[in-house]
Amino acid sequence: MSSNISSSSSKNMLRTLLLVLATTLIGVNSVGATPATQSSWTSALSQVYETTDRLPLPNLGNIVAHDPNIVQHDGHYYLFKGGHHVPIFKADNLNGPWEKIGTVLDQNSIIDVGNRSRPWAPTTIYRNGLFYCYYTLSTHGKRNSAIGVATTNKLDGSPWDDHGAVIRTGKGPGSDIHPFTETNAIDASFIMDHDSNKSYLNYGSFWHGIWQLPLSDDLLSIESPEDPDAVQLTFIPNQKIRPQEGSWMSYHDGYYYVWFSQGKCCKFGEDDHEFPARGKEYSIRVGRSRDIRGPFVDKDGESLVKGGGTIVYASNHGIVYAPGGLGVLAGNDSSPDILYYHYLNTSIGFKDGVSFADLL
Repeated sequence: MSSNISSSSSKNMLRTLLLVLATTLIGVNSVGATPATQSSWTSALSQVYETTDRLPLPNLGNIVAHDPNIVQHDGHYYLFKGGHHVPIFKADNLNGPWEKIGTVLDQNSIIDVGNRSRPWAPTTIYRNGLFYCYYTLSTHGKRNSAIGVATTNKLDGSPWDDHGAVIRTGKGPGSDIHPFTETNAIDASFIMDHDSNKSYLNYGSFWHGIWQLPLSDDLLSIESPEDPDAVQLTFIPNQKIRPQEGSWMSYHDGYYYVWFSQGKCCKFGEDDHEFPARGKEYSIRVGRSRDIRGPFVDKDGESLVKGGGTIVYASNHGIVYAPGGLGVLAGNDSSPDILYYHYLNTSIGFKDGVSFADLL
């Protein structure tokens, strides 16, 4: 795809994005939490919070979850989230109620990175009779990270097989090969080429942006680990801190869309009760390309590797703060695509444990 978008193409892209948002907005909201009592939070937030009614309020998912991942299978919805051994929840409706049915891992991950008992940012897919769950292990603030994968053939509490690391950064086998020498192996997502059925893994964060790698046919490792054929999807040049992470790729009407979170994600109102400057908290951004490997541009034609990215959902109504950690459920002829994410409900609080999962 050309690095520039014509005026009419830009308008069509914007219409597509608005259609997706207007018909599919879901957020993840916290349930059963205690309302915030610290007046300092409210005072601090009022200095940085931009209230708008331009964006729709979330349709509540009614479950506490950070970086939720939702899979639709056999008439049910399954939600995966970071936590002890990666909890799994099941519901007949996206609004819940959600019933915990088990965990992905029945013991600590076999990967020797970070807190092996609490993987996070899971992404689960169903291919060829198997469910694959890609999960993250990391050391906070460092590139010592790994993306692992586990598989099962049923989502009924059956055991999963932990296959270990797909990629590593910072330390461990393969971490000395580009781009693992400069990227951070967190926040995996999966996409399949609409024409060739080739599978790809997207990943990355603050360290050098978001990247994409071809997967092997068994989806348990990357193709050609000595020469990974990696492409960069997003980047913020000329800045020391580049807060992009949590990517997701979807396909719609001939275009591949890269969705990602940008800004400060969490630890609001803790310790010194400081909040980032207005607009520097999490927001959901997107760009698109005709080619699964890019280059990707936003609705104004700005390249995503030059800092581009159309903001499609951000803090709003004085209620929704720092939405991100997103995914997209693919629609069909009778139902739209669904964007889901977590956010902090300002009427409840800002601690990391009260992030809600919601739907647009």
